[in-house]
Formats: sequence, structure tokens, C-alpha cells
Amino acid sequence: MIDWIDSYEDRTWQTTDDGTVRYALIGLGWWTIDVALPAIEASDLGEVTVLVSSSTEKASRLAEENDVPEGISYDEFHDGAASEEYDAVYIGTPNAYHLEYAETAAELDKAILCEKPMESTVERAESLVETCESADVPLMIAYRMHTDPAVQRARELIADGFIGEPVSVYGHNSQPLLEMIPDPDQWRLDPDLSGYGTSVMDLGIYSINTTRFLLRRDPVSVQSQMVSNHEAFDDVPDERSSSLFVFEDDVQMISTSSQHAHEDTHLKITGTEGQIDLRPAFHGECSLHLSRGDLSVTIDHESFDAEREMEEEFDYFADRLLGDAEIYPDGRHGLQDMRIIEAVHESAERGEPVDIE
Repeated sequence: MIDWIDSYEDRTWQTTDDGTVRYALIGLGWWTIDVALPAIEASDLGEVTVLVSSSTEKASRLAEENDVPEGISYDEFHDGAASEEYDAVYIGTPNAYHLEYAETAAELDKAILCEKPMESTVERAESLVETCESADVPLMIAYRMHTDPAVQRARELIADGFIGEPVSVYGHNSQPLLEMIPDPDQWRLDPDLSGYGTSVMDLGIYSINTTRFLLRRDPVSVQSQMVSNHEAFDDVPDERSSSLFVFEDDVQMISTSSQHAHEDTHLKITGTEGQIDLRPAFHGECSLHLSRGDLSVTIDHESFDAEREMEEEFDYFADRLLGDAEIYPDGRHGLQDMRIIEAVHESAERGEPVDIE
């Protein structure tokens, strides 16, 4: 156990430390500028060479402020401007716009790192995957928890049998969205831009996908309930959401999420012999709490914040491109999450369990 703790920060996925991937960042909201951009610049294998936004003026201004060589508009991106200046795109726009930028990137033969969830509907996600596969361009969905060191170590422990056979999972993710962004007209509350809803699409996805990653199992059915009481959530069904999943091998999972609640994140996996508790789990810091018999260990690395998580994610993506290694959270993986989310909403609407394809 001591040897394992000492290797907490090791990148067990890394295959190369040679080369550089040049990125065009599409969609210059606060997450892209304040988190993604500095994460790439701090990474070992990436650099930002192009910024893409709604206008050339905005993109150029932000490029100058952040020492990025070039800024172009969305229209210019679609026309192929500056296409020789980048190797891959990071798509950080609202969900319903991901497909159009992926289509252009595929036409330009650029690798694609697309924010989760990968689109607003299953049908559009299917088109995105088919576009990339037809063009033979790499597609990765930006699940930053996959490369978080705590999650990586939890995955290894589960695979080694630390908890025995997995039995149950409880995941929760909530935040006070209107305090963070005090605008009731923001895109996360607009189903035309966000997709099926807000809390499951934006927050619940973390519990669901991280569980898929940790257990290497998928849910086969779900029973859900949702409610929206606050007037800002009138257009979306899931201000609050709860779901009971049955995963393969009869692993039970309860997932709760809310965009209008105290900030809290955790993911607890209980097995026949032990338990792993990620707490906090998803909002830029992740600590491991391990229990088995008389053993109880807490591992907390404060150095891993949201930017560091993104740095790991971008280096993983670059490593896959430079080393020609397989991408785990690829388009098919992200598409399955879209099918799961669709089933969650369908179950809540119908008031009965729904099988997941």
C-alpha cells in the first residue's frame, strides 16, 4: 500500500514524452479561457496556436491577451482559415453546436477533443461519431475524471480486487448554478442548446461516466424521477434528478444531481470486501477514502485542481495522437452516455423503468 501511495501521481497511461500537438480552441467561454487554455500551456505535449470565437475581433483580442498567435471567427474556421496552424481542435461550445464544428474539423483532417456531453441529442451524437469515423479522424470526449490520479488509482484498486465484487454505487453532483452564473437565460437552462435537460446532462454525467470507467460495466436499465420548481428551470425538467440504475452483473447505482443546490460531489463504490469513496469527486479536486476490514486510508492531494485535471486530460489526448495509441473515451463511448441520458429522461417522463440499449 505504501508503494502504491508513493506512486499516486504516476501517469500509467503515458506512452511518449516526445512531440507537440497544436490546438485550436473553439468557443471562448470562461471554462476555455480560464481553465482549458492555461492547462494546455502547462501541459507537456500541447500548445494553443488558434482561438476561435463568434467574431474575429473577440478572438483576436483574447488571443493577444493570452499570447496566442492567431484568433479567427467561427465563419473563418468553417472556411479553413489558419488550418495549417493547428493539429487538433478542442470544442468547448454549448452542446448543440458540437456537431457543426466537428464536421468542419473532420473535413480539415483535424483530431477532435469534444467536451461532454458530446451533443444535445442521441441522433446528433450519432452523426458526430459517424462523421469522424468516415473521415478517419481521432475523436475523444473530454472526460477529465479518467485521467484524474485519484480515479486512476481507484480503477487499479477495483481491478485488483480491493473491494471484492462490486455491489453498489452512490454518486451525487450538485452546484448552485444561478449563483455561479446569475443569468436565467444562460444556455444550460435552454433545452435547444443543452439538450435533454440541465442537471443530468451537465452534472449527473460525471457520476454515470466515472462509474462506467471504474467498473468497466454499463447500465442496462434505469428508473428516474425529476422535478423543476424554480422559475429559472421552467424550460428544463431536471432542476433535481434521481435515478436508480442496474449495471451489468446486477451492480446497483443511485445517482442524484441538481443545478440548484449546495455544491457537493461524491462517488462511493461498495463491494463484498471493501469500499472506495471519492469525496470530493468532481469539481476540480478529488480525494480517496479507502476501507477494507480494519484498514482505513485517506489520500488527499491538494495540488490536483480543475486546471491540473485538464492538463492531464490534454496530455492524455496528445499522447494518444503522438503515440498512435487507442483512445478510451472515444466517440462510441460518449455516444453510449448520450443513450443513457436519454433513457434517464425517458424513464422520468414515463414514470417507469426503461431498458438501456
